[in-house]
Amino acid sequence: MTDATKLEPAFPGQWDHGQGQIESWTGMTIRDYFAAKAMQALLHDASCMDGGWHVEAKAAYALADAMLAERAK
Repeated sequence: MTDATKLEPAFPGQWDHGQGQIESWTGMTIRDYFAAKAMQALLHDASCMDGGWHVEAKAAYALADAMLAERAK
């Protein structure tokens, strides 16, 4: 997995305002999106709250990285 994969946008988009005015945005990264989904599952289990919020955040990003690696196969 490359750093570029981690920065891939999850919800890119464009809006055409007309007369050649186009607005683009990248949205959150796919890594952030996967981590947010993983965080929901981690926080659903109350027993994981022993280590503080930083532990859950780190675990969520570890899960996101694993999802990205699997996706790249």
